[in-house]
Amino acid sequence: MTSTQPAGANPVDRASGVPLWVQLRADLRRRLEADQFRDHFPGEHALATEYGVSRHTVREALRQLRGEGVVTAHRGRVSALADTSMEQQVGTPYSLFASVEEIGAVQRSVVRVLDRRADGVVAARLGLEESTPLVHLERLRLADERPLAVDRVWLPADISAPLLGVDFTHTALYAELERHCRIRITGGWERIRAVVPNRAERTMLESPPNTALYAIDRLGVAASRPVEWRQTLVRADRFTVTAAFSAEDGYRLGTAEQTEGRMSPALPTA
Repeated sequence: MTSTQPAGANPVDRASGVPLWVQLRADLRRRLEADQFRDHFPGEHALATEYGVSRHTVREALRQLRGEGVVTAHRGRVSALADTSMEQQVGTPYSLFASVEEIGAVQRSVVRVLDRRADGVVAARLGLEESTPLVHLERLRLADERPLAVDRVWLPADISAPLLGVDFTHTALYAELERHCRIRITGGWERIRAVVPNRAERTMLESPPNTALYAIDRLGVAASRPVEWRQTLVRADRFTVTAAFSAEDGYRLGTAEQTEGRMSPALPTA
């Protein structure tokens, strides 16, 4: 039988022997993960009333959450949710690795696959013969040890074989590609669409219920040669895409067909 976590506060158990502030902290974490405080994070008085505990207990739970970077506090203001989402602008180069660290989070990758293989479909996307050897790298991307994205990339082995010896736990692919292979991604196209995760994807990314993912497909080009095919799934609740516009240039957006038919500036998520 499938169980679901209830919305709202779970009552504290005064007979459990577990300190009340520990129980409160755990339940607030649960509610944060369930996105129950999307519009407003309650103040100390409201939390004390809701849970039937003292404000001292609330302060200690919030102090711990602030130490973890989950909520923020400013003098004279109530606690608020910490902004840990990443925002990327369409049409400008960006790095997921750098963006994670720019918000004060620690970036780490769990390397799930790093090998040499053939893939006829991907090879065709790169304009190669179907049996061409490729280097394949799959990483689970973490921000402060919380899953953010799963990233899968394929590159022609004739130019990227040195990457097979690289530790990708805490580094960017494009930096290593340039360092070890003297290859620099200079252009390409990228398609971003919203998808509903399947059970395995939701579990791997610890994605909250009813939360979509962004599916990002990319063809990366170096000196007019396609050298990278990448597919990324990223949690939509932790990643935002924006587009700048002006009277002169308008938006730099298009349909999937238009995107695949042109070479636009690369949008690295290495």
